[in-house]
Amino acid sequence: MTSSPTTLAAVAAGCTLLAYGASRLTKKATSTDLALTDLDDEIFSEEDCISADDVVAIFDKLFLTMQNVVVQLSQQVQQIQMSGQMIPEAQLRQLLKAEFERALVACQAQVFEENDVDADCLEEATWEFMEEEEKYPKVKRAVERFQKLYESISGEEVVGWTPNKGKTPTAGAKKELSAEELIKAATLYFETLTEKMVEIAKEYKAAGKDLKDPKVSQQYQMEASSDANDVAEEKLKSEMDIVMSDFRAAVDKHSRVPAVGQTLGMLQIKQQQELMAAGVPMM
Repeated sequence: MTSSPTTLAAVAAGCTLLAYGASRLTKKATSTDLALTDLDDEIFSEEDCISADDVVAIFDKLFLTMQNVVVQLSQQVQQIQMSGQMIPEAQLRQLLKAEFERALVACQAQVFEENDVDADCLEEATWEFMEEEEKYPKVKRAVERFQKLYESISGEEVVGWTPNKGKTPTAGAKKELSAEELIKAATLYFETLTEKMVEIAKEYKAAGKDLKDPKVSQQYQMEASSDANDVAEEKLKSEMDIVMSDFRAAVDKHSRVPAVGQTLGMLQIKQQQELMAAGVPMM
């Protein structure tokens, strides 16, 4: 079943973002003359139910696919900017968000079919597991990893959103950063991010894992996306009292300041060089 954009919007942030679902909760009957015992088997057979592992597998696949889409979108934006075209930040955010969601709608049907799932049932199962996040930490990790990816494109704060809890509120008032503060924050963030990603790569190598192996590379990308980002965000908060929403807002505001643009570009190039030196294949 292909879910509608409205259904897509539910898991990441209610009616405005992304959602997913699965339909092994109950299989379709092949006959209209089922006995009561047959119905019981249909409803309660464990092999027909969505498990936490099913949810994690689907979100991981969607994350990897959409992460590649984000890379492609970033490259397209760079090409546009290098050609001398200037797009207002608000309009650019809208375009990126629309392209992200369009790509998600296009890829989800294949992911759902591969996992034999239905959107509405997966959405329901996901929220049930998320309500018991201490019992299902892998589900929480997979869902929030995808939410962070969406945040990076949309600029909307959605990590931790659930139907019952809403969005986890950001502590404190919004903090506006100057261009100089942004340069300092970006340097701290990217250096911390890169350092952690290199550390994880070294751990993989020490364990005999080949990062050139596609499956190992995917595992690395997912782990690095969660762990490295968490470490970098915590460093930004502890040392400069800056949260990611304020950091992203500052990037949007000051990205056309020459010194900021040059710094961000240099940090990205430096990161790529250090990751390549550590044996991390570029996506």
